Amino acid sequence: MDNLNGIAAFVRAAETSSYVAAGRLLGVSASAVGKSVARLEEKLGVRLLNRSTRRISLSNEGALFYERCQRILADLGDAEAELSHLAEAPRGKLKVSLPVIGYRIILPLLADFTRQYPEIELDLDFNDRLVDVVAEGVDVAVRSGTLTDSRLMARELGPFAFAIVGSPAYFSRHGVPATPRALEGHACVRYKFPTTGKLQEWALQRAEGDSGGELRLPTALTCNNIEALIGAATQGVGLAYLPDFIVRDAIGRGELQAVLGDYLLYASKFWVLWPSSRHLSPKIRVFVDHLCTHLHFSVPPRVT
Repeated sequence: MDNLNGIAAFVRAAETSSYVAAGRLLGVSASAVGKSVARLEEKLGVRLLNRSTRRISLSNEGALFYERCQRILADLGDAEAELSHLAEAPRGKLKVSLPVIGYRIILPLLADFTRQYPEIELDLDFNDRLVDVVAEGVDVAVRSGTLTDSRLMARELGPFAFAIVGSPAYFSRHGVPATPRALEGHACVRYKFPTTGKLQEWALQRAEGDSGGELRLPTALTCNNIEALIGAATQGVGLAYLPDFIVRDAIGRGELQAVLGDYLLYASKFWVLWPSSRHLSPKIRVFVDHLCTHLHFSVPPRVT
């Protein structure tokens, strides 16, 4: 049992690069994690983790041992699930990380889910920062864009396109841009990524005959919250580049108007992510299946 405790402490510390985060996942102190790893290293006669004042990392020997230990813990999880008959009744708290705009597309799907699985308690966290799913103990995350974390499993939820929108009042004052280059004469409200602080690029193709240099968008406002950008565009502050599904209703009501649709280059995708393991817990499995089955985007992506 002491060996298993040491393996669990080692794997979580390697995944999170932190004794503190590993202890939080295991329900013990950072000191207890460090001592368990030290005892395991002493028994094996090798250093598994390199320590510094800021973080820990795998040694060469630790990297080899880590792969085997992951499989050991996965097998143990499978055995525990079988013994407890969890596959028959998904239950327990499910921590889900969602982008702020997720309430528009996912919340409407959850009423049926909670009725179907009353023993699952949903703990929803809406934010736009890049969440470390493993270190923060998140069960499921919904995110858009490119996937980079090899510790996570993923299923595609669906593609979505972008739209450039402004209010009718703004267009009456400043005119409607006919080409992407015309945006250089307009005010733009830009999305700023919370994690990096970088501004989102507006993916536009050049108009025929446009031999100018890089497109420079005059920025009237930057914001790390999409809902605030919608409000700014609706109030006539400037033009915004936003997922089309969140502005579709406002366009239908005449509050916003879409422009330059023929020049938009590509769509993005939503993904549902969860920590990689051969054993997928029932509560995660049914939640992922529910999203993939019921979440649909009616507008096809514009891809060239």
